[in-house]
Amino acid sequence: MNGEKGLVGDAGAQGIKGEEGRKGEKGIKGERGLVGDVGSKGNAGKIGPQGPQGPRGIKGETGRKGEKGEAMTLNWKQCVWNRYDHKDSSLIQNCNFRKLDSNSALHVAYAGNLRVKCSSGECCSRWYFTFNGNECSGPMTIEGVVYGNPANDNPLRHRQIEGYCENIPAGQVTIGFNIGYCNKFTSTTYNGYTGWISVSRIMIAKVPPSQK
Repeated sequence: MNGEKGLVGDAGAQGIKGEEGRKGEKGIKGERGLVGDVGSKGNAGKIGPQGPQGPRGIKGETGRKGEKGEAMTLNWKQCVWNRYDHKDSSLIQNCNFRKLDSNSALHVAYAGNLRVKCSSGECCSRWYFTFNGNECSGPMTIEGVVYGNPANDNPLRHRQIEGYCENIPAGQVTIGFNIGYCNKFTSTTYNGYTGWISVSRIMIAKVPPSQK
């Protein structure tokens, strides 16, 4: 027959630490976590240095030849006469011209001898072009003036007056070369002369309009 269990004895002294055990095997990779929110945009970085120039590209194919443009038809005329005209204020010579289109200007020119002769005091004559009876307004009149005084009694000179007139419609145009008094010179005590010994001529040509 067994006896009663005896009292538990006091704990013994701590034993010596044993050697470290082997490293365990790597565990299985866990599942990927959720994507976080996008962060704020950072400051722009500095511009880097320019890179080296790349090689020249391949030459492209030659393009198609464009359509031929419209050529401006040559359109000109001259009127010539040889007489000594004593008129002081009126039409001297008309020259009819057929203008082929509206989108062009007319270049007109007079070449010949002109003179104004004073009986007393100063004098001035004005020679000017008209188009179908009206002076040019596109952009301004085409004119020339000759001044005289008794000290310069007979100033016969070869002179040229020319200019361009726009805004003239196509069709028949009567270009007139006229003489009159200069502004503030209305006395009839002097005489204008147009033409002397040599021929006078009016030259007319259609030209492209000015580029505005």
